[in-house]
Amino acid sequence: MPALLEGAVALDAMGGDNAPAATVQGALEAVDQLGLQVLLVGRESVLRRELAQRGATSRGIEVVDAPDVVSMDDSPTAPVRAKRQSSLAVSAKLVRDGRAVAFVSAGNTGAAMVTAKLTLGAIEGVERPALAALLPGINQQTLILDAGANVDCKPQHLMQFGIMGHFYSQAVMGVARPRVGLLSIGEEEGKGNDLTCEAFRLLTGTGINFIGNVEGRDVYAGTVDVVVCDGFVGNVVLKVSEGLGEMVFGLLKREAKKSALSAAGFLLAKSAFTGFKQRVDYAEVGGAPLLGVRGACLVGHGRSNPKAIRNALRFAHAYGSHPVVRDIESKVEELRLTPRREGD
Repeated sequence: MPALLEGAVALDAMGGDNAPAATVQGALEAVDQLGLQVLLVGRESVLRRELAQRGATSRGIEVVDAPDVVSMDDSPTAPVRAKRQSSLAVSAKLVRDGRAVAFVSAGNTGAAMVTAKLTLGAIEGVERPALAALLPGINQQTLILDAGANVDCKPQHLMQFGIMGHFYSQAVMGVARPRVGLLSIGEEEGKGNDLTCEAFRLLTGTGINFIGNVEGRDVYAGTVDVVVCDGFVGNVVLKVSEGLGEMVFGLLKREAKKSALSAAGFLLAKSAFTGFKQRVDYAEVGGAPLLGVRGACLVGHGRSNPKAIRNALRFAHAYGSHPVVRDIESKVEELRLTPRREGD
């Protein structure tokens, strides 16, 4: 086992379609393979049974009891109202109280957003936190937000998403001058619905490198670094991308089985196909950071497997240990207080 890294990550061990088996296994892999410290949050008796079944020792894992569970069908406000002792709510409190550098949940996305916002607090000038997901492209990855935290948005929310995406792209992805685009049905100004038309006007006045409207094909073409949209559209884009990647890889495997020559070709190109699968597999990243809150929160896929949980914990530790949250807060505050001149 590698030396344990400083700064524990809290894991909502009851969140997700495959919890707690997948979350516990993923946590153990994060400890054994990556040297992370994990606070496993959930029903103590259930989690200790899962750990015992795997013959796990306590090194690197601490079980934190949380008797309530937030289901996928629960209201987004459940963790802060009816289920204040849920694994999701307790995970957020561990970050607030300084016991963890970040928390991860593969459970109810809306509940994770509301819990993070109310428990950790929102950045001044940000009304709605947004999920920032990375999508693969030919020459680069593209950041899309919101990826599912807010299905109904106002123009100012999209403007705030663009600003946060701009600073996140600079701080984490190393893009000096990120190209920020607004996802619409046409590149021309004026294309789209009332929401995108007004958001276009607001983004134009922010002072960031807003390049205007972009279309669906631009998400993967490398022509834009940050794509802004509401959470309804963003989540559809994200899920279609996942499904398309799985379909393409499945078709390649099927074609390889049709003849000996195809099979030989597949074996010769196996490393390329493996690289392709890694680029389109959501489990490689593990989750998306929730931007706009005063603390590190990572939301994973509802059907996360142990690999996805392990990688989500890895990313959450790096994200929580990086000053990016404070950087975004200070940059948003600076931009909010900077007066804009007419015509800028």
